[in-house]
Amino acid sequence: MMTITRPATLFVSSLLLALWSAPLLAVFPAEQPFPGVRYHQETRQSPPLRLFVAEVDVTNPRLRIRVSPGGPDPDGPGAWETTLMTPTAVAARDGFDLAVNGDFFSIRKPPTATAAPVYQPGVWANVVGPAVSGGRAWSIGDRPRPSLVVRATGRVAIERVAKPPANARAIVAGNVMLVERGNIVAHQNQDKHPRTVLGLNGQRTRLVILVVDGRQGGSSGMSYGELASEMIRLGCQSAINLDGGGSTVMVLRDPATRRWRVLNQPSDGQERPVANVLGITAARADRR
Repeated sequence: MMTITRPATLFVSSLLLALWSAPLLAVFPAEQPFPGVRYHQETRQSPPLRLFVAEVDVTNPRLRIRVSPGGPDPDGPGAWETTLMTPTAVAARDGFDLAVNGDFFSIRKPPTATAAPVYQPGVWANVVGPAVSGGRAWSIGDRPRPSLVVRATGRVAIERVAKPPANARAIVAGNVMLVERGNIVAHQNQDKHPRTVLGLNGQRTRLVILVVDGRQGGSSGMSYGELASEMIRLGCQSAINLDGGGSTVMVLRDPATRRWRVLNQPSDGQERPVANVLGITAARADRR
């Protein structure tokens, strides 16, 4: 029996041809992961910072801005409105392509008064400000709070809200205004923390979502004043601060694997379950 040995040059040529003809794998996260959504991240020094920015074209008819609570209401008409869930779990359940944590919230106290708060899935919770999901108001603020409001007409605005307006389709609330009419809103608080921020350009056609890591060596976090300057740099005429700290997270769906990934490094070392989530959904042919 005669053995035929292929020349090494023929093998190498075949391998190169296979590599050239194979489709290039997309780098995750891409600069434009979905139509109407642009993404970039920055690493800075002095002070060390990691920033994650998503810009959403709110005029794109294929995009939807939604707000979702965590788990089910645990006590019906009682004081608690929802149960904690991680943002990736909420995003997977509701089909979000991009998601960040939402309102400030309180949780049911542990059995002993001295025990530390336990942020675990299923813990009873309520949000501090107004919240609307799918046109249903499920939380009302005790006072007007700076909020992102999406109306049934599709109009998106940042305004102070206590009782949600009847035509609101989605509302998520923060604690302070950072930018108003293109100007920095002054705050005495100069503490630096992980942050989640929302802003709109002057025409209200572009929603800017900023997440800043903090409380760790690689990123020191930002103060309110620093956030305001950053949002103005990003072209925002108005901006609000959402819940932050250990809750701060940005989640993106990988179009290639169809799995959700946490882009930043939460200060808890992992995702913190939260009371509600702001999510962006892009209409796609591959959606089931």
